[in-house]
Amino acid sequence: MQYKTLSNGVKMPMLGLGTFKVSEGEAYDTVLEALKLGYRHIDTAQIYGNEASVGRAIKDSGIPRDELFVTTKLSPINLGYEQAKSELKISLDKLGLDYVDLYLIHWPSPSNALNQLTWRGMEEVYEQKLARAIGVSNFKIHHMDALLQTAKIVPMANQIEMHPGLYQLPTQVYLNEKNIAMISYGPFMKGEVFVEDGPYYPVLKGIADKHQSTIAQVIISWGIQRGILMIPKSVTPKRLKENLEAQDLFLSVEEIAAINQLNRGRRVYTDPDNNSFVKQS
Repeated sequence: MQYKTLSNGVKMPMLGLGTFKVSEGEAYDTVLEALKLGYRHIDTAQIYGNEASVGRAIKDSGIPRDELFVTTKLSPINLGYEQAKSELKISLDKLGLDYVDLYLIHWPSPSNALNQLTWRGMEEVYEQKLARAIGVSNFKIHHMDALLQTAKIVPMANQIEMHPGLYQLPTQVYLNEKNIAMISYGPFMKGEVFVEDGPYYPVLKGIADKHQSTIAQVIISWGIQRGILMIPKSVTPKRLKENLEAQDLFLSVEEIAAINQLNRGRRVYTDPDNNSFVKQS
């Protein structure tokens, strides 16, 4: 397993399992299988509704807690100073854990003041050691700039949409300058990368064939070699295994550049500046 050291010294596995849209029952089987295969990084969130199943799978796996890295996220409808603290305790209860390894603000509010207030609560749970690291998710550069105006602790990570159609290089450069780790969700573009007559398939398939690998493995390797933490979702044991094995694939500089050139600035998930499910003030 490859690791990235966060700004506070915490080591985070470069590859993890995303559980977005994995139902409560299905999450138990998926996480348990992933842990058996060798995954040690599990990503969940309050709004996924599967924290309890994730927690049961972790417990039943028998793997020592200090060998695991568990991420959860504060619901976008629960932003606020007190909520950031109280909601984590609810998540910990569901997960059956004493602490999480990474706690994120799931989505930014259009209100910079509310984001700043929420971050104060995040800083407190970090100081109380209820989270080994804290960060944000779906924050654009302008959200980060506003947050850092009042933050006492710089976020350790930012989890954002990143895939061949949206390579997020400008944001990555910004985050690197501030020593904030970048985590990619949705690396397969909701399946668009596998569409044979789509704009991404020919290049990705050509690289995959050259390495006798899959397109999914190529994308995971591309992200990891760029220094980005990857959390692809799968519920199929065969694909879980294939994704894990992507860590052994090494792409050339030219191949990474070729994938970068597929960038279309295309989002397939919600634009953080235009969402309707976040607390506004």
